[in-house]
Amino acid sequence: MQSHEISLTRIGNSRGIRLPAKLIRKHGFESGLLIQDRGDAVVLTSKAPPLKKLSWEETAREMVAAKEDWSDWDSAVADGLEDIPWEQVEEMSCAVREDPPRKRKAGKRKTGAPRKLGSVKGLGPGSTTGASA
Repeated sequence: MQSHEISLTRIGNSRGIRLPAKLIRKHGFESGLLIQDRGDAVVLTSKAPPLKKLSWEETAREMVAAKEDWSDWDSAVADGLEDIPWEQVEEMSCAVREDPPRKRKAGKRKTGAPRKLGSVKGLGPGSTTGASA
């Protein structure tokens, strides 16, 4: 929820507020507003009737009535997702990675410039350069 600080504007003997155009479009206030005084808050709602949300059953009926073509999705049916034991997938996604991260090899850089092995952190006695840290 975002808060917007707005100030009162004098309109004759009354006061009014100016709403940002973005809020007016977002909430459908173009057709007018209803104001509710709830004691501790003032609530603004659109005069336009809210869009009715359809239930799953009503949505299915509307899709049949519109003769929607879902044949493009038939290829997804053959993807085998129905055959995957989902409990196993969930366990795999939560598993901790067991293999250690790979170390970069010392040597030439991709640009071709030789790397200063003695200055690489972690190289010390026993390194290929013989330098100590």
